[in-house]
Amino acid sequence: MNISQAAEQTGVSAKAIRYYESIDLIAPARRAGNGYRDFNDNDIHMLRFVARARGLGFSVAEVSDLLALYQDHDRASAQVRGMAQGAISRIEEKIAELQSISTVLSDLVERCQGDDRPNCPILDDLAGGA
Repeated sequence: MNISQAAEQTGVSAKAIRYYESIDLIAPARRAGNGYRDFNDNDIHMLRFVARARGLGFSVAEVSDLLALYQDHDRASAQVRGMAQGAISRIEEKIAELQSISTVLSDLVERCQGDDRPNCPILDDLAGGA
């Protein structure tokens, strides 16, 4: 199948597939006689793996490590578990950061009259005056 079909089946954009090939995250697809990429079932499986891992918050470097572990049948699951725990920690930090931002924005919205007057605590805060 061609790159458009692979993108459709995996949820990974054609641009991302090309990028993942260029950084050797995934093996380049074979080329058909016309020079176009020709993806097989294993390629699709690996792209789905990458998409799922990225969707769960793993970095590209971590996905590379996870792919290597996935293909190593002598791997220790403790290593994979540790990587997942690290991802959880980063996600929880991001959640806390976003909650803090939401609290600040909610306070600013509460203080803004939202009427025809020019006074706006939101803009004042953005300008560093609040």
